[in-house]
Amino acid sequence: MKLPEDEDILRGDIRSVARAIRAVEDDWPGSRALLTRLFPHAGRALTLGITGPPGAGKSTLVDRLTRHFRQAGQTVGVIAVDPTSPFSGGAILGDRIRMQNHATDDGVFIRSMATRGALGGLSATTAAALLVLDASSKDILMVETVGVGQDEVDIASEADIAIVVLVPGLGDEVQALKAGIMEIADLFVVNKADRDGADRLASEIEMMLSLVGETKGDRPPVVRTVATSSQGIDELAHTIEEVRARREASGALAARRRERLLRQFEAQVEALLREKVRRRIDALDPSLHLRERVRNRSIDPFSAADQTLAGLDTAPPRTSMILKIDHLGIAVKDMAEAKRAYEALGFRIEAESDVPSEKVRTAFITVGESHLELLEPSDPSSVIARFLEKRSGLHHICLLVDDLEKTMAEMKASGAQLLDEVPRIGAGGCRVAFIHPKSAAGVLLELKQA
Repeated sequence: MKLPEDEDILRGDIRSVARAIRAVEDDWPGSRALLTRLFPHAGRALTLGITGPPGAGKSTLVDRLTRHFRQAGQTVGVIAVDPTSPFSGGAILGDRIRMQNHATDDGVFIRSMATRGALGGLSATTAAALLVLDASSKDILMVETVGVGQDEVDIASEADIAIVVLVPGLGDEVQALKAGIMEIADLFVVNKADRDGADRLASEIEMMLSLVGETKGDRPPVVRTVATSSQGIDELAHTIEEVRARREASGALAARRRERLLRQFEAQVEALLREKVRRRIDALDPSLHLRERVRNRSIDPFSAADQTLAGLDTAPPRTSMILKIDHLGIAVKDMAEAKRAYEALGFRIEAESDVPSEKVRTAFITVGESHLELLEPSDPSSVIARFLEKRSGLHHICLLVDDLEKTMAEMKASGAQLLDEVPRIGAGGCRVAFIHPKSAAGVLLELKQA
């Protein structure tokens, strides 16, 4: 689960972008920090949201628009959202299949994403994936929603321009859709306009828009297309640019982007709090058996919730990430004897070094993804020498972290006693800092910068 390099993402390397999106989808260690680093490089691309009922031809329309933008020299990123099966948990990622024409084009990145139970037509990580694509220097981003009907309104908050695609044959259903996706459109597309009823559908849309009281200049435009034969695609692209220019001039585009950032902030806070509450329930269950008591109706859900939240600390959620246990530090009186003992057990000494600043000699033994660090004092006044006056064995646990300063600050804010106010240099030239054993049930913790 190695994260891609930031530089590779920023230059648009396809493999790195794909790996970054997978990292945020699956919540790999360090993925949130990656998004934080990419954020300053995003905010430039134009994001188009394509929504509408199933069978409206959204995927074909996205495919033809992608071709148009590429011919104009613009790079394109596409997020196609497919529904997750409530039974198997899988998804048929058919949208990517219908866009295979661009599979060999390095200027196009297409990603299918499953909803994973999220409502509103989008995946829970759509915003994060769009941030990655934006930072990878894509000019145009397109998000195609699931296509389930009138509740697909989330796209209005994630896109700069929301495009609603309809087809002839809906008839009176246009009025049924009025309370849902019809109200979030910045632009309407009547696709499959070569069918009977296309003119009537366009007229019904225009009539509906006139009823809401908007002046003609402010109404969302209606464009007819036949996506399968690319008819109307040039006009649609031109209309998109007109809508963008009008919204940019009025300040509406900048306002929507500001509101989008605020909603993303609130969504992240909610997600962190949900995870914190879930951990709280897990911690309480061994003693209170809340889940089982709720199932058996021996306690009502409301009282169980009150017990769960009672005493929940209000410290800010952690934003830094502890990646793994890097090594266990073992104090030894005689390095040569200790090495012989571990080698006799089948371990191999990987690296040895002196750390003058700590007055110790070290030897590392690889154990899976972690290590054992043997520590022998090189001076009677060293910390390890004083430790060995009382006992030998486990001296400290070293945790690999993605951001050392941030982790130190968050632990200090949570009440931990730091032995280091600023990082020091440890074995191998790595930056480290120590947490007092009083803050970790008698164990010395070492934090190491990844």
